[in-house]
Amino acid sequence: MKDRVVISPTSRQEGHAELVMEVDDEGIVTKGMYFSITPVRGLEKMVLSKAPETAPVLCQRICGVCPIPHTLASAEAIDQALGIDIPKNAKLLRRATLAAHNINSAAIHHFLIATDFVPADLFATAVDSVSEVRKTVQYVVDMIAGEGIHPSDVRVGGMARNITPFAKERLIERMTALRPKLEAHIELIKNCVVEKGLPDDLGVVNQPLLAVDPLYGVNDFDMDAFSEVLPEAWYDDPEVGKRGCSVIPLINGENVETGPRARMEKYQGFKGKGVNAQHVARADEMLKNYDACLAALDELDTAGSARADYDPRGTGELGFGIIEGPRGTNAHMAQVKDGKIQFYSAIVPTTWNIPTMGPATEGFHHEFGPHVIRAYDPCLSCATHVMVVDDEDKSILKNEMVRI
Repeated sequence: MKDRVVISPTSRQEGHAELVMEVDDEGIVTKGMYFSITPVRGLEKMVLSKAPETAPVLCQRICGVCPIPHTLASAEAIDQALGIDIPKNAKLLRRATLAAHNINSAAIHHFLIATDFVPADLFATAVDSVSEVRKTVQYVVDMIAGEGIHPSDVRVGGMARNITPFAKERLIERMTALRPKLEAHIELIKNCVVEKGLPDDLGVVNQPLLAVDPLYGVNDFDMDAFSEVLPEAWYDDPEVGKRGCSVIPLINGENVETGPRARMEKYQGFKGKGVNAQHVARADEMLKNYDACLAALDELDTAGSARADYDPRGTGELGFGIIEGPRGTNAHMAQVKDGKIQFYSAIVPTTWNIPTMGPATEGFHHEFGPHVIRAYDPCLSCATHVMVVDDEDKSILKNEMVRI
């Protein structure tokens, strides 16, 4: 006999989603379906026919939790669409900004999962540790990018300005002082995860990995391998398919896994799969980002230019900004012609992971389901692409794909 367990909305994540689990008589999940129920906002449509500089300003507001990857992906896509080669200093400042943000986001996630893993006698220590880490890395983002939430100084063509020698010295000083605290924080979280004793194979999936760079990103995307389908064509359950608010992106016809574990396995030789491995990989990656941030700051020439001159009319070619954000590969694409944006699209990390997270709950008791979802740190406001249209009696009429 089949029964159904529904968690709506799932908790301790950004945005709203639903987890539907079909279970057997023992409560074991035989089929898991995870989908966004966050309404579409249309930011990708808002930038059309506007000046190219508009895109990073609007599209960074796709999310307030992970605005840095969206700002950078948008700026990189517009840079390529305009044929801009940004100065080396701008590249270094962008890299330092993303690295600091990725540390910050991982620390936020550790706060969200603290009640799952951290024992009562260590809870205050863990929360204080999160605060210490975040305080320093958010200071880095503020100083380089202008603001910690929606950065005003990441611009088309590079950065609004370079930082001063004093600012560089201060940032290196603060980051150097952070290292022992960060190492202690990472060790604390990893130990708590291991000691929780969740099944080693909980949440294991064998999907292809999506990661384009160990720490930053690229300006290329294999469009021939990419496809996307509406939720109605993906989910076996018609009701779930009609209510889902995100498209299903595929690589070579398959859903993928993206995020810290995917990057760490692909580029750092990390071993392990499933929930425990997700948390350990995310913690370990904090130190990789720390080293990347310090390396970029150390190499920075504060006397050099951080912004290129450019022709805003555009090349007419599709520009790509593919950034490895906290939750995985964040792809922005833009086309600019005659000084106006003609096309804009974003395929964000959680959108890639949505079709993978549901099946990752299968084979275990449904009470483990929320642990599986939280391991991916989903961000649903980023991942909404479909508008559900109701008729007068509120029954769902159709789904239409509408870019974010």
